[in-house]
Amino acid sequence: MSASSVPYPFQFDTPKGTTAGSHNGQTTDCTLTLKNVRGAIPSIQASRLRSLMLEAHNDPTKILAHACTYDGLSSRLVEEAGFPMVFLAGYAVASSYGLPDTGYIAMAEMCDKIRDAYRQVSLPIMADGDTGYGSPMNVKRTVESFAAAGAAGIMIEDQQWPKRCGHTKGKSVVSRGEAYARIQAACDARNEGRDIFILARTDALMHGWEEAMARAQEFKRIGVDAVFVEALPDRDAMKRCAEELDIPVFANIIEGGKTENLSAKDLAALGFCAVAYPWSLVAAHLQAVRSALDGLKRSMLVGAPPMILSYDEVCEGVGFNKYWVSVLCCV
Repeated sequence: MSASSVPYPFQFDTPKGTTAGSHNGQTTDCTLTLKNVRGAIPSIQASRLRSLMLEAHNDPTKILAHACTYDGLSSRLVEEAGFPMVFLAGYAVASSYGLPDTGYIAMAEMCDKIRDAYRQVSLPIMADGDTGYGSPMNVKRTVESFAAAGAAGIMIEDQQWPKRCGHTKGKSVVSRGEAYARIQAACDARNEGRDIFILARTDALMHGWEEAMARAQEFKRIGVDAVFVEALPDRDAMKRCAEELDIPVFANIIEGGKTENLSAKDLAALGFCAVAYPWSLVAAHLQAVRSALDGLKRSMLVGAPPMILSYDEVCEGVGFNKYWVSVLCCV
């Protein structure tokens, strides 16, 4: 089955997309009105993502809760399940290469994943830009490259390279000056070129509340679209963060991590516009593959391998049915 039986719990007024042009190859005139545009070159998907974020920011009953993906197939399954956006997170993408989130992958690999997801989904795609992979000029190039690959949004953080997952040990942050230069470069890339949603992340809470808030407030002044303060410990800290910043803020829930595991509904009420679940699909992938391998081994001396899904379900899931329809239409 391609559609989930569990409905997505939050409803948005922002249109799902804009259909323009003719499907039969004929030319047509079309006038588009894009809301909440930034940057010299408007982007339909960046406009859509920013509008969704602002809608959630202004309504405590709404939040963009999303499972983080790592490739084209996982992104398509997220869309089929009814989620409103795709987030290619560094932790999840690194896992698809069999690697931990410790700086092994960089811009080229992320751009490949963005293009893979862009071909599969109609949703706006957020992508993890880590530290921007170098100097402020590298940050600018990263933002431009992500936008050109099809990303509607990018996250840039203030960790030192090689970065770490924000809930693991061994991480450190750059100076305020370097952090601000990165975010300025990211906003410059957006303002001077193709529009893209800029999410600024700080891991400076490890140095105290005042340090994290000072950085977040400066990111806001520079002109980001949203702020993510990593590893907020509990409900009180989350509420205080949202109130002090008064800008769209992100949450990040990692099962067993440093942040209190609240529901998406609770996070919306605290003032968060979005919450990411970076580990959920990675954990599901690990568990499902290990279970399938165990079942396959158990069957080897006693009978046929277990049928996890039917032949038709697998073909439909990986896109064969769509391919066959396209082939028949061309014959």
